[in-house]
Amino acid sequence: MIAGTQARGATPRLHVVTGKGGTGKTTLAVALALSLADEGRRVLVCEVEGRQGVSRLLGTEALPYEEVDLAEGAGGGQVVGLAVEPRAALVDYLDTFHGGVLGGRGGRASTVLDRAGAVEFIADVAPGLRDVLLVGKVYEAVRRTTTGRSDGGTPVYDAVVLDAPPTGRITRFLGIGDELAQLAAGGPIAARAASVAALLRSEQTAVHLVCLPEELPVTETLEAAAELRAADLPLGSVVVNRVLSAAAGDDDGGTPASVRAALLRGLGSARDGAQDGAQPGQDDVEALVTDLLTQNRVRAGRVGEQRRWLEAARAAGRPVRELPDLPGGVDLDGLYRLADDLAATPLPTPGDVPTSAGGVA
Repeated sequence: MIAGTQARGATPRLHVVTGKGGTGKTTLAVALALSLADEGRRVLVCEVEGRQGVSRLLGTEALPYEEVDLAEGAGGGQVVGLAVEPRAALVDYLDTFHGGVLGGRGGRASTVLDRAGAVEFIADVAPGLRDVLLVGKVYEAVRRTTTGRSDGGTPVYDAVVLDAPPTGRITRFLGIGDELAQLAAGGPIAARAASVAALLRSEQTAVHLVCLPEELPVTETLEAAAELRAADLPLGSVVVNRVLSAAAGDDDGGTPASVRAALLRGLGSARDGAQDGAQPGQDDVEALVTDLLTQNRVRAGRVGEQRRWLEAARAAGRPVRELPDLPGGVDLDGLYRLADDLAATPLPTPGDVPTSAGGVA
């Protein structure tokens, strides 16, 4: 858990969640969205990689390229989902910015370009523009208001959570707006890219890094943190997932003699209370105790190893937040448990300063 008293900075409206594959970034993104909804907020959770991880976690139908209600928060909030698909995002962009030029009066630019095969080509072959379109759709959701104007009115969403690409390409994904703005010779593409870049570097955005308490995930997280910081992108928190609770026993993984004695007494009493014919022998009891204590020592060793990598994760220079290991994996109940945990202690913002213990000052 995060230690210390939180001196909260500006509250971000865009939470970007990234992590090495398999660390639980989609789990964190959905749990974070649920926790914000529990505070009474209307939250949009977006995915951009076509994996449908959000729908699988929540047990819903596959997310379409339109905003659909997914869940209600305990505090009256709402979680809405959206799967951003490059081709559909390109169609939106073309019709919004180029409809009158290419489509003629009342026409659709996407229809004209689709007939020429340009839509498929741009969406599939031009990765830079593809990423700008994906992030641009998220940008539009953050800026959208109830009046339809981006410079006034109440935001449609109190927060947007982006289940982003993994850490290996997150800096390029979030920084593609700068690259495209420099390449494009003015015009709406350059303006759009510059606007997206400005949002991603503002206090409205927080990039959260998810990892496991293991060598490779922590190493990749530290590398990503350095790259994001060099790109002037706002780091939120480092979330270490699947952290084991401390095992009963000594810090070095040993087991006190008193624990062994207590187990022997308890199992011996259970044996004596069993009905005739069902009583295990003393050797069976001792074998069971030995097995239990072996498991305890192994777990204690894993806890010690995890603690070392938790400490290493603090080198990212951001507050480190732990999420518990859920036996059997993350089902719907487990997802809500993580959401409750996040609601009880919100993730730090880029303006929060970590203490030497990894908490927030």
